[in-house]
Amino acid sequence: MGRKKVTVIGAGNVGATTAQRLAERGFCDVVLVDIVEGMPQGKALDIQQSGPVSGFASRVIGTNGYEDTAGSDIIVITSGLPRRPGMSRDDLLKVNAGIVKDVTLKAAGKSPEAMILVVSNPLDAMTYVAHKQSGFPANRVMGMAGILDSARFRAFIAMELDVSVTDITAFVLGGHGDTMVPSTRYTTVAGIPVEDLIPKPKLEAIVERTRKGGGEIVALLKTGSAYYAPSAAAAQMCESILLDKKMILPCAVLSTGKYEGCDGLFVGLPAKLGSGGVEEVVKFHLSAEETAALKRSADEVRTLCEAVDRLGF
Repeated sequence: MGRKKVTVIGAGNVGATTAQRLAERGFCDVVLVDIVEGMPQGKALDIQQSGPVSGFASRVIGTNGYEDTAGSDIIVITSGLPRRPGMSRDDLLKVNAGIVKDVTLKAAGKSPEAMILVVSNPLDAMTYVAHKQSGFPANRVMGMAGILDSARFRAFIAMELDVSVTDITAFVLGGHGDTMVPSTRYTTVAGIPVEDLIPKPKLEAIVERTRKGGGEIVALLKTGSAYYAPSAAAAQMCESILLDKKMILPCAVLSTGKYEGCDGLFVGLPAKLGSGGVEEVVKFHLSAEETAALKRSADEVRTLCEAVDRLGF
């Protein structure tokens, strides 16, 4: 049995960096797809040529079509317009829904047994589009958001306390946007609740910074948006699935009965990822305040998905 195969659609910053991270892990071959002629081929060749130095033997190829993607185990969709300064995630909806529909149909046709991992924004709505257009069962379609948001939350807590990020466990639930729900009750530092270590006003400020984490980077970069942390998060999801690690990670997954107000939507919830894709949505108890916040977040996602339906995607 050969190495697993991951197709990354979109060879921009997020896609190319995801391809690099996957190649360096060594457990899969990577196909990088983009409509721009020569760009995915050039980036793939460059990544491949870093193998002798970094010590990986993964095969990386670039293409403008979908023939080479056939038989992929995972399809990672990063294509779409990035958010620009002053642009809401919702402004992206119409353009990116069209792009995600197109690439999903083409890639799913070549790899009918694949998992689909969506990174394009607005994330929750684009995951809904990919699910709808592919016709795949919900356990094989998921979105990357909660790991990224949790990573930002963990990074800010580590900076505040001057401790190792590896000691921090955090969960951020809900939609990938300003209504996301960083759960301070379930966030710990070496097992100690973060609420015991950081005063409430400071912790609230960190929660707010987490919610606006993507926007902060967009404003600093002026052109483009984050890609190092998003690509790391996408690669971690691929690793948990392809190596059947069964890690419990916050991902945009279809909610079916475990969290009030979220049913029928792809929203950020704790999910066990393994060789079966989304093997379980893990239920844990939320406070009344957290439940209300998650419902509010889900309502925003529902509004976006209704807009997607209205636009004919």
